[in-house]
Amino acid sequence: MLKILTIFGTRPEAIKLAPVVKLLDKTPGVRSRVVVTAQHRQMLDQVLSLFAIKPHADLDIMLHDQTLFEITTRSLLGLEHLLVREKPDLVLVQGDTTTTFAASLAAFYHKFAIGHVEAGLRTLDKYNPFPEEMNRRITTVLADLHFAPTRLAEKNLLRSGISKKQIFLTGNTVTDALKEILKKGTSHAHPILKSFKGREKILLVEAHRRENLGKPMENICTALSRLVQDFPNLSVIFSVHKNPRVRETVYKVLKGQERIHLVEPMDYPTLVNLQKRAYLILTDSGGIQEEAPSLGKPVLVLRKTTERPEGVKAGVAKLVGTEPGKIYHEAMTLITSKEQYEKMSKKANPYGDGRAAERIVEAILYYFGKRKKPPSPFSG
Repeated sequence: MLKILTIFGTRPEAIKLAPVVKLLDKTPGVRSRVVVTAQHRQMLDQVLSLFAIKPHADLDIMLHDQTLFEITTRSLLGLEHLLVREKPDLVLVQGDTTTTFAASLAAFYHKFAIGHVEAGLRTLDKYNPFPEEMNRRITTVLADLHFAPTRLAEKNLLRSGISKKQIFLTGNTVTDALKEILKKGTSHAHPILKSFKGREKILLVEAHRRENLGKPMENICTALSRLVQDFPNLSVIFSVHKNPRVRETVYKVLKGQERIHLVEPMDYPTLVNLQKRAYLILTDSGGIQEEAPSLGKPVLVLRKTTERPEGVKAGVAKLVGTEPGKIYHEAMTLITSKEQYEKMSKKANPYGDGRAAERIVEAILYYFGKRKKPPSPFSG
């Protein structure tokens, strides 16, 4: 039996790894086990329940207002003896979280092979996003198998000196997860929608990156406040992250303002449903940048850089940074110009076709000699 240990700790990782875990569970000759660090507790548990994933081990590392030092050390210490006990053939990690980095380092210390889902994303700015850019670069150095979601990600890996034999172009598993949720329908409507009459234009906002804490987050909130004041048919739904520093700023600037709704982080189906209902999405989230194009929703990216430039190139996303004037101008343009809005609201997803998990599992089997041919690459 081929033993694969999948390790993750946050909601985005869980969403993107769920299709892979579910397929591994069904694959003959594979023993699949799941370990969570619970870097994010409540938000992670939502996804585990949604996809009916029961971890075989839960490190439960989360602390209130935890630091990167605490996440890293608690993950490493928790994984040290667990990996020795499990003795996996492959440790599977996803993306760029601190859990991803720590799990890869722990696997390396024990000389276990590492597979990296969503490999090769780059901004080439070590502090943007922070700490994600260095988390994924270090994971690249440690990994043995690299599952690149796009052609650009594959090129980044080749430029990093990774052998083409180690790289598999798979598409992004977020599209697999999104398609599964859309099949189930949109019954997960947020209660706030009941107060809308259908004529309002909804701006859905999700911002939480560490580099946006403090003044940048305040700037984002200032822009939102001005937009609502100037456009009476506009309403904002801001999904406020659990991070205390995010909440402190957002509630200080926006609480009590008319037509600005500050809501708790929602479960994944509800978030997808709100994206479908929204007129425009403002976010610094990587996952939403990848999901919105499938739903035909323009995205303004609240960051200086993005490791997902494919959406910008396709014209469905735009980098706007965190200066209030720039955010206001770009949002205003899409609110007032039907032509500009239609250009950005075309349904076109350069990130995946819903078969990424299938390619990843086939690539793992090929790597370990359980399959004669590698999977056909994603052609998006």
